[in-house]
Amino acid sequence: MHPEHGLIIETVQPGSPADKTGLRSGDILLSVNSRILHDPIDFTFYSADESLDITVKRDGKKMYIKYAKKEGEDFGVDFKPFKIMTCRNNCIFCFVKQLPKGLRKTLYVKDEDYRMSFLYGNYITLTNLTKEDKKRIVEQRLSPLYISVHTTSRELRNRLLGNAKAPDIMKELKFFTDHKIRLNIQIVLCPEYNDGKELRQTLSNLQKFYPYVLSIAVVPVGLTSYRKHTIRPVERVDAENAIAIMESFQKRLLKKHGNAVIYGADELYLKAGRPFPPLKEYGELHQIENGVGMIPLFLHQAKKLKVPKNLPRRKKFLTFTGQSFYPYLKKYVERLSEKENLLIDTVPVENQFFGSLITVTGLLTGRDVIKTIIDRTDGYETILVPDVVLDSEDRFLDDVTLPDMEEALKIPVKKIPAEPDGLIKGIAES
Repeated sequence: MHPEHGLIIETVQPGSPADKTGLRSGDILLSVNSRILHDPIDFTFYSADESLDITVKRDGKKMYIKYAKKEGEDFGVDFKPFKIMTCRNNCIFCFVKQLPKGLRKTLYVKDEDYRMSFLYGNYITLTNLTKEDKKRIVEQRLSPLYISVHTTSRELRNRLLGNAKAPDIMKELKFFTDHKIRLNIQIVLCPEYNDGKELRQTLSNLQKFYPYVLSIAVVPVGLTSYRKHTIRPVERVDAENAIAIMESFQKRLLKKHGNAVIYGADELYLKAGRPFPPLKEYGELHQIENGVGMIPLFLHQAKKLKVPKNLPRRKKFLTFTGQSFYPYLKKYVERLSEKENLLIDTVPVENQFFGSLITVTGLLTGRDVIKTIIDRTDGYETILVPDVVLDSEDRFLDDVTLPDMEEALKIPVKKIPAEPDGLIKGIAES
């Protein structure tokens, strides 16, 4: 149970300053220099001073610790997770509401928490912020934030969000950019809702907030077979039209700022059958975790990669990927096989769990992977598992673990980074 305020210490790193001051697991840090602590961000912000007066609660009693901080020194504590602010919207395309039962519990949390946005890049709609939240964001410079805008039309946006009381997004964005808070914005493209003229107007409105709006990503709506709303998927013509609209802005922005600002998700180009823009036009890849520039970066890294000569050339390895990325990974694997004499094969996995419209690797379940490759493992030394299908505890979306997979396939499995040198590292370490 979390206290009303204060941070519960989960672990203290041995030999750290926190350890030397006598702090231990279970202690509650109440304040730093008389500033009350509500979450780890507060601790980071208020502990920036060289001299710290820390109030601690242990077994119901208060303790007071003085600590003289050295430059660049890590205090050495990990806190228990804070309670996440949840979403009160009812978006017509909400991915959480399209999930079936039986997945990891954390997947069903609809977070709408500006702290998670700042810390981890989670997207928020700015519909539940209080005046105190806004003041804190500005005071502590919690930037950049990741914002789901979808459209700058208030009426349409409220309809998409399923929230008639959502504030005017243009006013919210103006407040933050006026206070020099950086933002990365996404537009989930929903055909016949926020495409065409609506998309053009939205991009026109949003580009004016540059340079505080660092990037604007247009991402096709993700739809599983469990969806209830009659929203249709982005098809080829939708993707082509969206790219054409984006390009009309990108050319002007590149000429004016040397920065395209507006980017399409990789999936948009795949759906349109269009080549990706050059990697240099993706800027600093602000939204790569949103699938924007991920494939162009992979292709660039693959081209530059040098393969060590001392890799085992006789062992045979198998890996897998989602259907959208399969042609690119297959080409890279074939190059490694032909030019480097490495024995690697790759298999595309169809997403039967969520439906055929979901083609990205990160949303594959363990069961679908096992079903796909169970009859194809003969002769292989190891299965190389890209880390994008696993959480921090090495579990698939459906809670299948790597040991579960190994037991089912009767062959060793190894987690690898989902990047070109990931395969090389996997082979070298096997």
